[in-house]
Amino acid sequence: MHLAGTFARADMDLNAVREVSLTINATHLFVYFIPEAPEEAAKLGVTEYAPAYFAFRSAPMGAVPWQVTLAAFYNFSPRSVQAMAGVWDTATPEEWQAARFAAVDRALQRVGVSLTADQIAEARSLIDPVVASADYAGKTMAAANASIPLPADPLVALWQQITVVREWRGDAHVTVLAANDLGPCDCNVLQTATGHFPEAIARATRLWDDEEVAAATTRLVARGWLNADGTATDAGIAAREQIEVETDEHCAALWRPIGDADVRRLTSLIMPIHDAFTAARTYPFRVEM
Repeated sequence: MHLAGTFARADMDLNAVREVSLTINATHLFVYFIPEAPEEAAKLGVTEYAPAYFAFRSAPMGAVPWQVTLAAFYNFSPRSVQAMAGVWDTATPEEWQAARFAAVDRALQRVGVSLTADQIAEARSLIDPVVASADYAGKTMAAANASIPLPADPLVALWQQITVVREWRGDAHVTVLAANDLGPCDCNVLQTATGHFPEAIARATRLWDDEEVAAATTRLVARGWLNADGTATDAGIAAREQIEVETDEHCAALWRPIGDADVRRLTSLIMPIHDAFTAARTYPFRVEM
């Protein structure tokens, strides 16, 4: 079933919801590409990217087994997430979280994000009510991130609040994907076929093998969303956009506490974070805005 219309739009402009969602994602994203993250992971005794990635991102959930992380992350293959087995033996989730904040702090200072103390405070005055009043039912990653103490540095604390909202939309997106019968491998294949994520990065990080990708492609061809050669059809492009619209519908109520004008104000306030990391050549692809 499609979820369009299931969630109240909460009297929000869905264009504003989409804009802030893209900006929230873009201002959170640098943590996965900065050199400071593997440096901090190495201090904890982990030098491989995959286990460090999963430990950093799932630390707010506590010392959960890798299967729980797999369930929360949705679009990764079991073989990719299994790489994190044993990370809680090298350091506690609290130590991993502290290391993540240290990496973020160092990176923000390195690229010179141009937010004044007043701008950071204003951004917090807008995003804090959103985090405080959000409904976390079914939002595993968002709830976990909302539960941890904020760091002392104001800019890093703002980034963590951004992370909560970013993970909230991700959790909502998983709900929409599942409701539309789009499984973990299938959503990756559709995402890359429609040009929203580089295929090389998806294959290298999600670790779906050729047989699994071929099976997902066959299922999407049967739905009319892909051509036999794996390219997206017009129907597939429309279906992918409809999933984003349904996610926006789900997210509209999240932003009700501050309304359209303040949503757009928050978008403009935090944009310099993304701009600074883009100028520092942080990303190996163009970040969708």
